Amino acid sequence: MSTPTAGGITVHRCAVRVVRRGGWSWGPDPRGLVQRVLDALPELLAAEFDEYLTGDGPDVEITEPVRLTVRLSARGGGGLAPAGLVLGSVVDRGAPPDPVPVLPADSEPAPDRLGEGPGPVEDLPEATVFTLFEELAARDELAALLALLPGETLRRYLSALLSGPGGEPADSFVGAPPSGLLAALVAELARRLSLPRPPATRAELAELVRSLTGAGAATPVSGDAPAGATAVPRPEGETRVGSVLPFLLAGPLARTGYLDAIGPALSGVDLLGDAPLFAAALAYKVLGAPQRGWRRTPEDEATAAVFAGLDSVPDLTAFARRAGPALPVLDGVLALSLCRGHDPAEPLLVAGVDDGLLLVDAQGLFPLAWASTVDGLLPHWEACGRPPVLVRDGSLPPTCLRDLAAAGVRFITDARPLRDDPLTRLRWRTPLWTTGGVEPRLAAEFPAERLDELVRVLFVEHRAVPVAGERALEHSVALAASLALGMIAWQLWEGESPVLALTRFADLEATVRFTRDAVRVKVPLGRRHTDLWRGGALADVPNVVWLGGRTLTFSGG
Repeated sequence: MSTPTAGGITVHRCAVRVVRRGGWSWGPDPRGLVQRVLDALPELLAAEFDEYLTGDGPDVEITEPVRLTVRLSARGGGGLAPAGLVLGSVVDRGAPPDPVPVLPADSEPAPDRLGEGPGPVEDLPEATVFTLFEELAARDELAALLALLPGETLRRYLSALLSGPGGEPADSFVGAPPSGLLAALVAELARRLSLPRPPATRAELAELVRSLTGAGAATPVSGDAPAGATAVPRPEGETRVGSVLPFLLAGPLARTGYLDAIGPALSGVDLLGDAPLFAAALAYKVLGAPQRGWRRTPEDEATAAVFAGLDSVPDLTAFARRAGPALPVLDGVLALSLCRGHDPAEPLLVAGVDDGLLLVDAQGLFPLAWASTVDGLLPHWEACGRPPVLVRDGSLPPTCLRDLAAAGVRFITDARPLRDDPLTRLRWRTPLWTTGGVEPRLAAEFPAERLDELVRVLFVEHRAVPVAGERALEHSVALAASLALGMIAWQLWEGESPVLALTRFADLEATVRFTRDAVRVKVPLGRRHTDLWRGGALADVPNVVWLGGRTLTFSGG
C-alpha cells in the first residue's frame, strides 16, 4: 500500500520476490544478489510513481498492489538492468555463498520453480567489432588495446569498421572527418606508419586502408575450404562427457569480458560462424595431451565436440591460419583484464616457450601474454606499472636478457648471462644475477618449479592444434585456458597453480543436455561438486556465442 503525501509518496509495505527461472545455481553470491535488488528499488519505485508526482491533481490512495517486474541480466546479456545493478562480476573471494538466498524479514520468499525452463532465447544484438571497441572506449581502454595490436590486425579491423556487409562504405558521409572510434584508430594507425598527417576524411582513410591491406594481405592457402562447411551443429538431446573441465572455463572467461569479445573479434575478420571451432580448440587445451604429439582419444574428441556445440570437430589447422588476425584482439582483452588488477610492487615472471617469451603474473601464475621478442612484452609490462621481473632460465632467446636491460626492465634471473649482458652476480645461496634496483627478497619468492610446470603442461604438452604451423591460435587458447584455470584455482585454493585445477577436475564426468534455449551440464554430487559450487564456478553463463546464444547452466545430480 502507498499513500501520496505533500512531499511525495510513502510506501507502507514492500514485498520483494526473487524468482530463478531455469537452472540450479543462484550464482556465486546469492546474498549479494538480493542486496543488489533491494539497492535498485528506490530508482525503480521512483520511475513507477513518476506519473503521480508530476503536475497538479487530487490526493489519492493506491490500495491495489504495485508490481514491478525487472529482468536481471549478466553483462552482455542484452537485458534491462537498473543502474548500479550488475551481475556476473568477478567472484567474491570472501566466505562461500549459502545454497539459497535469505531474504530480509519483511520480504516475501518466492517458490522455487524447478519445473520451469528459461524463457526463449531472445534476438541477440549482432556481435560486431564496433560494439566491442565502443565498450572499450567507454572504459577508457581502447587506446591501450590498440597499442597491443599488430599492424595487420589494426588494418583488418579498420577495414571492417569502414565497410558494410558488401564491402561498400558503411557511412554515406564519406567526406566527413573520422570521429569517435574511427578517430582513435586513425590516430594509432598514423603513429604506427609515421604519417606526416592523419587522413582528414573517411574517404582518405578508406583509400589508405585499401592500399595497406592490398599490400599486406595474406595469400590464400590452396585447399582451405571454409571450416563452417564441415562443422555440423549438434542436435538437441543428452550425452555424457568424460570431462566437465572445458565447460568450467566459460564462467571465469565471462567474468573477465573475454567471452563477450570472442564474437566481435571473429566477426571483424568474417569468422563469426567459426566460433565453435575456437571453442573446440579451447576445449582441447584442457583435455588430454595428444598421443604421439598429434593423436587424440575418441573420448576427448567427443567432449570437445559437445562443448563446441558440434556433432564432430573438423580439422582445426585451416581455422588456425585464418583466425590469426583476430587473436591479438582477444589476447589484448585478456591482458588488459589482468594488468588492471596488478600491484606494481609485485613481480612478473618471464619464461621461454616456442622460441618466444611468456609473461606471467607471479600471484596466481596468471599468464599475461606471449610474444616472439622482448619488444612485444614491453607494452604489457608498462600497463602493469613497470614492476620488477623474475626471468626463468630455459629456452630464452639469445638476446633476451640484454634486450630487457636495454628497455629499462629491472629483473633477477637464474639464467647465466652472456659476456655482453649488463648483469651482476647477486649474493644468494643459488646462482642469481640482477640488473640492480630489485629487492633481494624477491629471489626467495621465485616460483621456478611451479612456473616450469605451468609452461610444460599448458603450453607444451597440452597442444590444441598440434600439427598447425602457425602457433598464434595455440598461444591464444593457452592464455585463455590458463587464466580460467587460474581463477578457479585461486577461488578454491588461493595461491595454487592453474595446473592444480587441471589435474583436479580433468576426470570429473558430466551429463550434457542440449535444448532449444540452454545447454544444461549436470555434475555428479560429491566433494569436487561441492568445492566448485562453493567457489562460484557453477554459476550460469548466458549468451554463449558458439552455442547460438544459449545459456550454459550447471546443476548437481
